[in-house]
Amino acid sequence: MTLALMSGPALEPISVSEAKAHLRLDGNAEDLLVASLIVTSRLHVEAALGLALIAQSWRMTLDRWPEGGEVRFPLRPISAITSITVRAGDGTPTTIAPEDYLLDGHALRPRLIVREGRRRIPGLPVNGIEIVFGAGLGDAAEDVPQPIRHAILLLVAHWYEHRDPLEIGSAAAAIPPAVSELLRPYREVRL
Repeated sequence: MTLALMSGPALEPISVSEAKAHLRLDGNAEDLLVASLIVTSRLHVEAALGLALIAQSWRMTLDRWPEGGEVRFPLRPISAITSITVRAGDGTPTTIAPEDYLLDGHALRPRLIVREGRRRIPGLPVNGIEIVFGAGLGDAAEDVPQPIRHAILLLVAHWYEHRDPLEIGSAAAAIPPAVSELLRPYREVRL
């Protein structure tokens, strides 16, 4: 399975002005740094939670259908399937119609189920199945739960204060415990 971001979020869950207010910064001399810290913090939170915060478009490719035709997505929530394409041995694409699959996009582990008998077998040995989909909690910053937005602010502040090169695993590189506590309710629990 290969996962590729096709188009990222149109905006961040935290604006530069919100982050600057949290950091108590005046002026715009460090706006570029603050903006990059917001992006970095969002990406960190999304990776930690397996969650897409703001609407984004992704492409997932598979070599073959999983047993039973149930495809599990590596992030959540899945808002829509844009297209499912299966390629023949010569690369000719065939699109699977929306009535031939079911999407359970808001489950803790989102899944796509292609109906029995509707699964086309890819002719390519590698990446013969392409699924283009939308993921995210919504289009606006307000769609992101406030505790996650606050965790992003705390991360921005942490990385703003700790700009020195750090060795991974050092105490200074550790994420503040308050960030982990704010994110705890949104983590996927695995047994």
